[in-house]
Amino acid sequence: MSSTFLGMPATPPRSPYGTGNLRGDRKFPEAAHDDLGNAQLRRNLGKATHTIRAKRLNVTGELPDWEELRDAGSAIKTHTMNRLPELLEELERKVTERGGTVHWARDGGEANEIVARLIEETGSKEVIKVKSMATQEIGLNEHLESLGITPHETDLAELIVQLAHDRPSHILVPAIHRNRDEIREIFLKEIPGVDPSLDNVPAHLAAAARAYLREKFMTTKVAVSGANFGIAETGTLSVVESEGNGRMCLTLPETLITVMGIEKVLPRYQDLEVFLQLLPRSSTGERMNPYTSMWTGVTPGDGPQTFHLVLLDNGRTAALADRIGREALNCIRCSACLNVCPVYERAGGHAYGSTYPGPIGAVLTPQLAGMHAAKDDPNSSLPYASTLCGACFDACPVKIDIPSLLVELRHQYTEQSGTTAEKLAMKAAAGVMKRPKLFSAAQKAAGLGRVAAGRDGKLSQLPPPFSGWSDSRDTPAPPKETFRSWLASADGAATMRAAADAYADNQQQEEEK
Repeated sequence: MSSTFLGMPATPPRSPYGTGNLRGDRKFPEAAHDDLGNAQLRRNLGKATHTIRAKRLNVTGELPDWEELRDAGSAIKTHTMNRLPELLEELERKVTERGGTVHWARDGGEANEIVARLIEETGSKEVIKVKSMATQEIGLNEHLESLGITPHETDLAELIVQLAHDRPSHILVPAIHRNRDEIREIFLKEIPGVDPSLDNVPAHLAAAARAYLREKFMTTKVAVSGANFGIAETGTLSVVESEGNGRMCLTLPETLITVMGIEKVLPRYQDLEVFLQLLPRSSTGERMNPYTSMWTGVTPGDGPQTFHLVLLDNGRTAALADRIGREALNCIRCSACLNVCPVYERAGGHAYGSTYPGPIGAVLTPQLAGMHAAKDDPNSSLPYASTLCGACFDACPVKIDIPSLLVELRHQYTEQSGTTAEKLAMKAAAGVMKRPKLFSAAQKAAGLGRVAAGRDGKLSQLPPPFSGWSDSRDTPAPPKETFRSWLASADGAATMRAAADAYADNQQQEEEK
């Protein structure tokens, strides 16, 4: 197959596995409401995100050219998206020249079928995995388990999530919502032969996981990995990680299968110079990744002797054809936006119902899986899961303007929704504001809302059609005195005259200078 599917119409995937883990069961406000009531979850998230955030600020502040690096990363990714079809064909050609096999998957269903077939051809009933957002996105583990193939996650955080029969809640730290006491209980219950006297010391927990995984590394013949970067110029794939589990998975098995989203390609080997500085500092607050693994095809007698690269579309072509989606595809999955987001810190990742939580997930998920105006579509609420404070834009290493993208997605959703109570209310408000007398009367009538306000001066529930606003926020009670009535009073008039006189004096002083 070739990259001709890049010319497909810009529509989201529709196969049974097409959206995989990109569509939750509930809308964000409902899911977040439950998670906000979990005090332990909020403590875990707060401690972890504050720690990572402080480390990131420290190491990025060391570089005098940090902003120039961000500009370079943004320019390279933008250039890549503009040339994506030809770069993917070049990558396929280079991988094939070095003894690898490239497969093209239009959606998650095709990717799952390809990976399962390749594993079955080896005769293995087990695979070891390097943490991969792409395989989580398409629900690969669930698909393999349905066929009797057991996937073993080898990243410590992913292993914790898998053993707990849980879901990841963070792009970089999937088990960020768990503390060491919870992890100890999971290991005691789920790891065969674990020492029953295991305590909650992190080093001891890591040792227990290491002992469990070492047997899997030494006996499993097939590995499945993701890829942080794929270099079109050389056919080189790269995985960066902190524990060494990736190095074990990428070198010990006989067969290696890599599932990579098509947006992960970079034009030149030299481009890694930029991203291997941006990624670790933005993600873990480290100056460099402890383990950076690169491989190019197959090398006789060294590492896996069979290599397959599965290039995954799964809605990326549709996103590429959309201005909003194209910018979102620049994401390098560093998770910096999650660690600074006040909404994520309080609600956690599970509330987003997607493999990609946080601010970038609120943009990326509706692009990959589709967003519809239907009231029961969970993804339609994700663009509203933000305060639009702009912290995510400031933190993004490739300068994705996430707040602006969220506003545009909200606009698109509103346009799809047709006539709504909100639109009718805005139309009625516009009619009132165009008539000064009617507007003044409406202000006086709104003052009655003070009667319904609580002692804190807030209205917790507004009547329809304004109830949608108060479902997720309190509304301040109307003031006792409006600006218009104050301005008409003697105090208002005197204040405005004083302000005008001060402005005139200031202007005169400027002219004299």
